[in-house]
Amino acid sequence: MPVTSLALPWWHPAVLIATGFGAGFLPVGPGSWGSLAALLSGWFIAGQGGQIALLAAALIAFAFGWWASTRVVHSSGLADPRFIVIDEIAAQWLVLLAVPLDHRWYAVAFLLFRVFDIVKPWPIRLVERRVAGGLGIMLDDVLAAIYAVVILLIGQEIFHV
Repeated sequence: MPVTSLALPWWHPAVLIATGFGAGFLPVGPGSWGSLAALLSGWFIAGQGGQIALLAAALIAFAFGWWASTRVVHSSGLADPRFIVIDEIAAQWLVLLAVPLDHRWYAVAFLLFRVFDIVKPWPIRLVERRVAGGLGIMLDDVLAAIYAVVILLIGQEIFHV
């Protein structure tokens, strides 16, 4: 594991959850790695338990992510450490709820979410700046997920999917 400014050990439950079991420690594009981890695990969850299981996983990830992110923020002294990716995981799962279990739709869902998470159109950037701690970390990604879901639903309506 790379050296971070964490006072908590890498194996602490808050660190494991916040980093997506280490995906956030990957050196380049940790948010994209977190979203990719969500894509793969979301495929499995939806395939085994359906959309209800995926929704439950997203809600549980949000709740535990809020707690874990808050702990890691306090431990690191950083407002929004790049290695926290549970926010991407929970939000990506929410986006996957809007698409069928199909690799093409999952790829589009991934790309749309990443665009909105990186670009942060209004009010996402405002929320990111004004809501501190674990809640702020989780909430801006949920808003990016909402943007992605809206575009996906419009696309499905246009293409009659």
